[in-house]
Amino acid sequence: MSEMYVDDSIILLNLEADNKEEVLTKMGQNLQTLGLVKDSFTDAIIAREAEFATGLPTKGASVAIPHTDVEHVNRKTISVAVLKDPVDFCVMGDDEETTPVRIVFMLAMDKPHDQLSLLQKLMQIFQDKATLASIVEATSEAAVMQVLADKLEIDFKGGE
Repeated sequence: MSEMYVDDSIILLNLEADNKEEVLTKMGQNLQTLGLVKDSFTDAIIAREAEFATGLPTKGASVAIPHTDVEHVNRKTISVAVLKDPVDFCVMGDDEETTPVRIVFMLAMDKPHDQLSLLQKLMQIFQDKATLASIVEATSEAAVMQVLADKLEIDFKGGE
């Protein structure tokens, strides 16, 4: 997989939000402010989440993996938000059921193949209760980045 942009500005700890749209808006606007995604990204990710839910109940903290089409992305990245309080997301494949999400992995991929590859690696994290707990309990953005670097086996490259 090609180089991915991640630095402290992409990790949002104790994010406060009342609903999933607010979570997606805050995360998307952060990426937009950093120039990593196009102006269309936030609206596109909210629309896609409404059509194709991404909430996943896990043995640890429930997660969501919102993503959208590559044409809304300037530079490949993954933003992670640890929510201060759980926010209900519809469960993937079942729009009638919700799960209280604590960790949101927002994908901004510039190639469709990279998105699939990253999703496969993320699934390993989602199945590991201890890893999810370490992300929820992280006290610094650097700690979250280290978990991702170790578990996803990718090199993170920040802005220079």
